[in-house]
Amino acid sequence: MTHYFLFAIWLAMTMVSITSQHCPAQYDPLQVVAKGVDSVTLEVHDADRGRDIPLRIYLPATQTPAPVVVFSHGLGGSRDNNSYLGQHLSGRGYVAVFLQHPGSDEQVWRDVGLGRRMSAMRSAASFDNLVARCQDVRATLNQLEIVNGQASSRLVNRLDLEHIGMCGHSFGAHTTQYVSGQVIPLQTQISVDPRIDAAIAYSPSSPWIGSERVFRNVSVPWLLMTGTRDVSPIGGQTVESRIKVYPSLPDSIDKYLVVLHNAEHSAFSERALPGDNVKRNPNHHRIILAFSTAFWDSYLRDDPAAKAWLTSEAANKLLEKDDQWKWHLKD
Repeated sequence: MTHYFLFAIWLAMTMVSITSQHCPAQYDPLQVVAKGVDSVTLEVHDADRGRDIPLRIYLPATQTPAPVVVFSHGLGGSRDNNSYLGQHLSGRGYVAVFLQHPGSDEQVWRDVGLGRRMSAMRSAASFDNLVARCQDVRATLNQLEIVNGQASSRLVNRLDLEHIGMCGHSFGAHTTQYVSGQVIPLQTQISVDPRIDAAIAYSPSSPWIGSERVFRNVSVPWLLMTGTRDVSPIGGQTVESRIKVYPSLPDSIDKYLVVLHNAEHSAFSERALPGDNVKRNPNHHRIILAFSTAFWDSYLRDDPAAKAWLTSEAANKLLEKDDQWKWHLKD
């Protein structure tokens, strides 16, 4: 009788453990932990290149050191893009650092006549600007290390630089991929930044140069997000080429893929783009925020409930019928 009683207790505890792993009912990545978003603007000066990098930094309400998420905008964008993402992340207790990349930012098209804008944008989507963007990321992380220790800085002791995530959209996704593990054969101008612990690519890109082997040295978790209409007139990427990044990543990392049905390239931004053909789906931003937050919670905070959510029915319920969700967890 005693043995039966002990077995029953063990079985009940096991079932609770299994249920908590597969049904993280208490975890909600859309819940804002603390409101009252504060943001600051500043410029990073890279003396080696004589280059100034504008930043907008969304700060959480807490004064204790918080994990850092860096965002790289798309071609023709600015540090003010994707504010919905920065505001949500800061509300979840992250420091969200949004870069602006001179040479491939809004200045490319802002002072150019309508008839020349597309040509100017194509010219800005260059290898030289990709190199500059990746170096911007490194320079920004270097500066964050400095200001985190400066008593006169608003950022003093606000940054947990042992936990850094990198993300970006379109050309910013391209930037993210290279600083987070993708390589370009036979070049030394771009290198992986070992301070980055995880990465999200919104509208990822298959490589310009080389084959799928350029991803074989990726060693940190990646989340990819795209849509079934995620094409752009610049860069030559197709829906198929964006999705192809996922199977090209090594099985030695945790990797995830979200494909949003009928989502165009603009789905990851705040407004429609010229050439959009379908009505924007407000649920797309909810999915982007939820999956991004759960990913960062998993790999920058080591939250087991967040990681369980990513592979649970709770995540699937947030998706719509024709959305796709894939994952692979390393052995």
